[in-house]
Amino acid sequence: MNKIIFDLFDQICQIPRTSCHEEKISQWLVDFAIAHHIAYERDNALNVIMRVPATPGSEAKPGVILQTHMDMVGEKDGDVSHNFLTDPIQTYIEGDFVRAKGTTLGGDDGIGMAMALAVLIDPELPHPAIEALFTVDEESGMTGANALQEGKLSGHYMLNLDSEDDGQIFIGCSGDVDTEARMHYQSVTPEQMGIQPTEWFAFHVAVKGLLGGHSGADIHLHLANANKVIVNFLQSVVPYNMQLAMVNGGNLRNAIAREAEAIFAVPASVKHEVIAAFNCYQSQFEQEYATDEPNKCLTLSSCPMPESFIPQPQAHAMIAAMVACPHGVLAMSQEMPGLVETSTNLASMKMKEDYVEVVCSHRSAKWDEQHAAKDRVRAVLATAFDDIRGNMGYPGWNPNPNSPLLAVTRQAYVDLFNAQPQVLAIHAGLECGLFLTKYPDLDMVSIGPQIYGAHTPQERLSISSTDRCYQWVCRILQMLA
Repeated sequence: MNKIIFDLFDQICQIPRTSCHEEKISQWLVDFAIAHHIAYERDNALNVIMRVPATPGSEAKPGVILQTHMDMVGEKDGDVSHNFLTDPIQTYIEGDFVRAKGTTLGGDDGIGMAMALAVLIDPELPHPAIEALFTVDEESGMTGANALQEGKLSGHYMLNLDSEDDGQIFIGCSGDVDTEARMHYQSVTPEQMGIQPTEWFAFHVAVKGLLGGHSGADIHLHLANANKVIVNFLQSVVPYNMQLAMVNGGNLRNAIAREAEAIFAVPASVKHEVIAAFNCYQSQFEQEYATDEPNKCLTLSSCPMPESFIPQPQAHAMIAAMVACPHGVLAMSQEMPGLVETSTNLASMKMKEDYVEVVCSHRSAKWDEQHAAKDRVRAVLATAFDDIRGNMGYPGWNPNPNSPLLAVTRQAYVDLFNAQPQVLAIHAGLECGLFLTKYPDLDMVSIGPQIYGAHTPQERLSISSTDRCYQWVCRILQMLA
């Protein structure tokens, strides 16, 4: 284990740093720069840039930018008590992996930060002039990369340290745009609906234990989306005069939903028919995901009669819209076989005080296809939701197979490990596309150590892969020097 890198990573894990809450980690980076006499600047978005000069003899070489993001995805198991705004990540080692107790680890991209910082304080590593750029809010909106001003960076090469696959070089990524849809309603009581509680029966349906995963990197896998599991079942009981009281599922726009639940009521006379419908649905669900979702748990239980409901016409229209709303792969790349080109993720559904909010994210390597996916989803949701909005999104990064930096990165890997690295594009989003809009002459690649289960509490970081990746980074810098 590389002690310096993992000491730095451990320090990073002590600092709350979920997206949009990077104040503490940004200040820690500033304090780090001051303590190590590294020149730095911080902008109004809280991005931090650190600069170290070239080692003797390399002053004339083109500069290198080491780029990582400082925020992390905050996901936890339902039975775990953890406040991501105040509590440190509780890490532990299991074999070759660093893991967290019931939460995301934040290896994405805390380990990239640790490697960049280790480079900056290594007194024996030959390198060109280095700028280390640490951005905020990569995971939820890339606002840090958006806010970066032109002219702040002078390096010609950018080494992005935000990938998650050992021995792979990424030279392209997808863009992303989000949709938020709200259905406002005025809740109604059983009395207003003419329901006699003694003549009705209330159910709670829930799914948990799903693997979830990254909404880009894992979208092509045969994984269940908890939101889809719940709304598909609710649609099957609509014919039983179902009244919906509550629906909740998923958390983050860039994670596949792992847990979801709903509360509904039906006339007591059809209670057993609903139970039979659930048993049939549960059997089909377990059969479909028998291999891919080993810890799945779908339950139906009785519960107290709710005090209020969503008006039935709106509830049924909402369920139908969410059933019709696409989720998963929409198109595969024609240029790079096996690469997802376009996808959409039904990320979350949340009950608010007087509305239900659904959030979806849409990814594509092609700008027009990304927005076509967005328009398709919004057209479906518009059948039930009255307020549909979204962000402007960010562009993808088109691959450059003739990149000089790619040639150096590939040769560095061969020199170290006597094997050829894979050269790929990734369906997940990286900040590289945004940087190209402001610095169009940048030559970029993305690498990183092996991380499994990013954006989920099952996240685990390979120790041996981290050691290899850091050697790789150092070798690249030596060759560029």
